[in-house]
Amino acid sequence: MQEMEAPMNFWGDTVAAISTPYGKGGVGMIRISGPEALAVAEAMFRPQSGRTVGELPDRQATYGKILYKKEFLDDGVLTLYKAPRSFTGENVAEICCHGGVLLTEKVLESALLCGAVPAGAGEFSKRAFLNGKITLSEAEAVIDLINAESEVQLRIAGENSTGALGRRVQEIYEALCRLLASMYAFTDYPDEDLTDLSPKELGAELLNIRKKLENLTAGYRQGHAVMEGLKTVIVGRPNTGKSSLLNGILGKDRAIVSPVAGTTRDTVEENVFVGRVLLHLCDTAGIHGTTNDVERLGVKRSLEKLKEAELILAVFDGSEEASGEDRQLLGLLGEQRAPVIALLNKSDLPARFERTLLAPYKTFAFSAKEEGMPRELPRYLEELFETDRLNTSEKGLLTNARQAAAAEEALAAVDRALEALEMGQTQDLAALDLEIAMERLGEIDGRSVREDIVSEIFSRFCVGK
Repeated sequence: MQEMEAPMNFWGDTVAAISTPYGKGGVGMIRISGPEALAVAEAMFRPQSGRTVGELPDRQATYGKILYKKEFLDDGVLTLYKAPRSFTGENVAEICCHGGVLLTEKVLESALLCGAVPAGAGEFSKRAFLNGKITLSEAEAVIDLINAESEVQLRIAGENSTGALGRRVQEIYEALCRLLASMYAFTDYPDEDLTDLSPKELGAELLNIRKKLENLTAGYRQGHAVMEGLKTVIVGRPNTGKSSLLNGILGKDRAIVSPVAGTTRDTVEENVFVGRVLLHLCDTAGIHGTTNDVERLGVKRSLEKLKEAELILAVFDGSEEASGEDRQLLGLLGEQRAPVIALLNKSDLPARFERTLLAPYKTFAFSAKEEGMPRELPRYLEELFETDRLNTSEKGLLTNARQAAAAEEALAAVDRALEALEMGQTQDLAALDLEIAMERLGEIDGRSVREDIVSEIFSRFCVGK
């Protein structure tokens, strides 16, 4: 993205916040941004060289003394980033001190006494977005970088934070823009031969755009599975080994395991990576008929979780014949949209379960007692959600529901435009849908997006970012 000629400060205030994590450490950092950032730094920092803050070079660390109410507080380092060549696009001063909890709070308090006001959550990044320094998808990628818990999350977030997704969106956006220009030239000046596309070429170009949009939206299956994670429900009748499976997947004893049926009466929830797929695991109470009020409530919650699931792990006791409760569960599974994986537990015992009942589902036999979980499960999940293709996939994945919804709406608009052209309708009618497609694409990187959505996104940042 090109540097702006001058800072575009959408606020009159100069804000400050602690930008390092709370707690003791080697260094603490206070960030100050806004039109009076240099004046605030001048009032609270004395360079060792004797120069004023205004005389200091841009983007160069300067050693000196940090003041609190004009008295020495700590020695530290000041770095200036003058507008527009800063993260926010405004004047920015970053003061590093020793990393004590009280000390960093006192340095922040000094900045506030010298004219700054407290920054809100994500305010520095929001200013960067509104000043055109980063796109909305890049800002969301910064959140993903901060929250990353796996190597693949880190990689995808890193790619998007440097514009990988934005470049894919921009390519489609510009193609639509060129197409619309040609269509309106033909509509407004039909006798001037201003368009460089025949109707046949127009349709071919639109199909090419559709293919790129289709590929973009399809990538959300991978992005969602890795970055947001899948609501995964473990279901089965009582005492099939659901809690043992949960513990096996987690690699620790999280749920109580007992030979007594009905030990789990409420949901137990944990997050875990299985391969490169993030699962939001929910171990549910055994689905069965009961007169016990507490157990009935647990079964009700199990059924509610089943309806919300994006992945279902259905556990059956392979050492017993299918019971009426097993068959009832199979009927429920047939009504679900989420993919179902059937797991036949207790493979260390003689098999008695009618495996043909599980024919509609991918099935793994295993022993929770000996293996914890099926050895094949991680690989199968990666194939199912296509995360095994991440190394060869195009960079710049959609990573959240907001982005995916905008891309899907853009694709639907392009489909409507294609249908209009195929039905022989005029190009200006098709162009209306292509304008909608452009508007929806613009929502992904922030060209056109509501203020309440922007505020919600940046509220997920920490205060100092």
